[in-house]
Amino acid sequence: MAKNAPFSSVFSLLFLFLVLGKFSAMAENTTIPVNVGVVIDSDTWYGKMGLSCISMALSDFYASHSSYKTRLVLHKRNPTSDVVVTASAALDLIKNVEVQAIIGPETSMQANFVISLGNKAQVPIISYSATSPSLTSIRSSYFFRAAQNDSSQVKAISAIIQSFGWREVVAIYVNNEFGEGVIPSLSDALQEVDARIAYRSVISPMATDDQIVAELYKLKEMETQVFIVHMLADLGSRLFDKAKQIGMMEEGYAWIMTDGMTNSFSYINSSDIENMEGVLGIKTFVPNTKELESFGVRWKSKFQQDNPTVHDVKLDVFGYWAYDTAWALAMAVEKVGAKNFNFQKLNSTSGNSSTDLERFGVSQNGPQLVQALSGTIFKGLSGDFSLLNGQLQSSTFQIVNVIGSGERLVGYWTPEKGLERKLNLTKTSTHSTSNVSLGSIIWPGDTTSAPKGWQIPTSGKRLKILVPLKQGFSEFVKVTHDPKTKRTIVDGYCINVFEAVIKSLPYDVPYDLYPYEKPNGESAGSYNDLVNEVFLGNYDAAVGDITIRANRSLYVDFTLPFTESGVSMIVPIKDNKSKNAWVFLKPLTWDLWVTSGCFFIFIGFVVWVLEHRINEDFRGPPHHQIGTSFWFSFSTMVFAHRERVVSNLARFVVIIWCFVVLILTQSYTASLTSLLTVQQLQPTVTDVNLLLKYKDNVAYQPGSFVYGILKELGFQDENLKTFNTSEELNQLFQNGSRKNGISAAFDETPYMKLFLATYCSKYTMVDPTFKADGFAFVFPKGSPLARDVSRGILHVNEGNQTKDIEDRWFKKQNCVDPNSLVSSNSLSLESFWGLFLIAGVASTLALLIFAAMFLYEHKDIFKRLDPEASLWKRFLIMLRIYDNKDLKSFTFKKRELEVNTNFHPSPSVYSDHTEARNVFGEQMRSPSSADLEHAGFSPGASTSRSEMESAIEITERPRTHEIDPGSN
Repeated sequence: MAKNAPFSSVFSLLFLFLVLGKFSAMAENTTIPVNVGVVIDSDTWYGKMGLSCISMALSDFYASHSSYKTRLVLHKRNPTSDVVVTASAALDLIKNVEVQAIIGPETSMQANFVISLGNKAQVPIISYSATSPSLTSIRSSYFFRAAQNDSSQVKAISAIIQSFGWREVVAIYVNNEFGEGVIPSLSDALQEVDARIAYRSVISPMATDDQIVAELYKLKEMETQVFIVHMLADLGSRLFDKAKQIGMMEEGYAWIMTDGMTNSFSYINSSDIENMEGVLGIKTFVPNTKELESFGVRWKSKFQQDNPTVHDVKLDVFGYWAYDTAWALAMAVEKVGAKNFNFQKLNSTSGNSSTDLERFGVSQNGPQLVQALSGTIFKGLSGDFSLLNGQLQSSTFQIVNVIGSGERLVGYWTPEKGLERKLNLTKTSTHSTSNVSLGSIIWPGDTTSAPKGWQIPTSGKRLKILVPLKQGFSEFVKVTHDPKTKRTIVDGYCINVFEAVIKSLPYDVPYDLYPYEKPNGESAGSYNDLVNEVFLGNYDAAVGDITIRANRSLYVDFTLPFTESGVSMIVPIKDNKSKNAWVFLKPLTWDLWVTSGCFFIFIGFVVWVLEHRINEDFRGPPHHQIGTSFWFSFSTMVFAHRERVVSNLARFVVIIWCFVVLILTQSYTASLTSLLTVQQLQPTVTDVNLLLKYKDNVAYQPGSFVYGILKELGFQDENLKTFNTSEELNQLFQNGSRKNGISAAFDETPYMKLFLATYCSKYTMVDPTFKADGFAFVFPKGSPLARDVSRGILHVNEGNQTKDIEDRWFKKQNCVDPNSLVSSNSLSLESFWGLFLIAGVASTLALLIFAAMFLYEHKDIFKRLDPEASLWKRFLIMLRIYDNKDLKSFTFKKRELEVNTNFHPSPSVYSDHTEARNVFGEQMRSPSSADLEHAGFSPGASTSRSEMESAIEITERPRTHEIDPGSN
């Protein structure tokens, strides 16, 4: 026994180490189970798909994160679609199982009450399929939507509506929380693109086929043919089946499905999809990745193993969201840490409470789990997974077109770029709202032409349109009755414009025209009464020469005007040919006369300055030189100047001046001829105040708003006359301004232009022109036709149709425009200031060049002048030098040469001892020092004899010396 003791001790130690190692390994492998509830109907294909994706997500997550301490334990409940049963299942999970989170429920209706339970127990509710925006209004921090909010797709829908130019839609949605939740957001999005929901068709989720058909027939009788369908796939499939049966899937209709149906195409029967051919759908975009493809293959294999009786299954975006939801929850639980996930039991405030709602506890880790879920970000199967503000963030949608038993991708929509054919993830500033950005679309009726979107149904009533009955000016509206056929024919300029506008609309508008008349054929009232008929709902519209007025617009809607606006005054014109003796002064205005005279004097002065030293014609006594200069300048008017001009500078000035004079005289001649020969027509009245002052009679059309304008101006009823036709108006003018005649007529511009087209040689249109908004068509307040007809008016006016209609109804006469017959204005300086500017610049430039040449030629004399001499004295010296002949000029040399040729001089002429005489014939003496100093030269300065003699001659010239004319 003693010998075996050591072996026993060793064995005991080894056994102890083995036991401790085993317990240590068991401690390291211990994980914390976390209870999570799953509230999904596993009896449906949709529920089976969600459960399989959740199960695979947890398997994949813990396979790749085996070291994590927590493990989610799923507790499944299989409620029906009943809201109460679903709430009961959630309550059981919270109270009895004490789950830390609940995945589900499936629908928005079920989620509403479950969210309240989760909020009370601080248990996060995570739904991957409850998409109604109304759930957000609960404002529970314990609700997480791991799916896209239905309101996120309304911008994509409105972009499609805008791209095809539709202005009204009909919303068809299921009458529950899912259907109603998106409508406010959809309405707001449509208003942003100038569209609206014209009608809301609410269908019960339990509606029978007969009820669906009855609602569709109601929609078929409406004008709007663009439908937006927001409901789940089972009810939507029945809706489209009945729509096809009653003919609402034919050409002309447009259908758009929300992603509530498009995302569920995977479990809609192919026969039901065929009924939707031509429908556009909004679908959640899921980027295609290798991980997604691999998961799809694994999921299909596992799903077939778990559900061998289910065939032809397809995975959709809800399966991806279910997978990402389970993955995100597992990550969040691990972030919370290895804690005891227990509930704190609360004491009931009522000891006798008979309900379970006051007895369940509150999760201790709920707030931490909420925070962990909010911060969970990863790359999931559906893309970037982030629960910002409890919402899954995603912004890209696919636009699909149902063709046959499948769908075809036609484009994408993103908030940054709008509609685009191919998805471009690069950032750019361009935002497209054009349907050109989409691929080719097959619309209902197997057509590629986009539906017009709005038309009067053939089974509906025709529009009743009222037209005025006019006694005169039938060119605008002409109503005739055929006694044989008893048909009423309505024609005229306004009617033809309306017909052209209706043809330009993108839909058909059947209508009938009804004259506004009594049974006896007389007019039933004024234009205000006619507009009131539309306001009262007796007629659908009014067409004719109806003027837009502010008081009328309070009750009806006007289209854009289709004629020019304004109220004009028509007066007779008279011959005002001038016959007074001073008519020859009228062709030119006084400022042009004064400017012309000043320039004649200025040009004469410039020519004298340039010619005085070298031209004998511009020398002599002062009065002779002044007369010669004026004579030369003014004689250029008739080009009768006989004085020679020898200076090149003077010739340059004269040439330009002759050009100016030529244009001036020709213009004067033409204007004077017009005044004396052409008939000068002037309006007899140009100021409405004169009509009021002398109480002259004026005329207007009866029943027109012009009467109110005239009364506001101050005209009395005894001075107001009425006319119905152009002939009556002409006769009133022919009667003169006496009791039965008028001095002026007031009416809207279109009428007055039509009157002038007939009597253009007798009358003219003068100011003032009172503001008015022109003729327009009248529709009831809020009518969709008013806006479309306005666009049609713009379309017609931009083409040649309006001109063709005008040529048909408004006769053209070869009359001279009365405005051109009014006396032309006198010629003013504004028409000739450019010519005077050229002449002035040329003359001034010539003077400057001459002055520069003269000073340069006598620079030696200027330099030798006494520096102490005043500036005025220096100027006088240079002026006296200028007054002398320029003997070096070629004109005097030529003359001297001619004299020497004709008369041989005596030898004494060339003698150096000949006595020097000045220009006055006086004998010149040698200059003394006093003479030089008096002449302005500095003492001792080096000065030539000729310069000194010239200066002394200037300073000593006798002021009273008699000068022989022509000797200088």
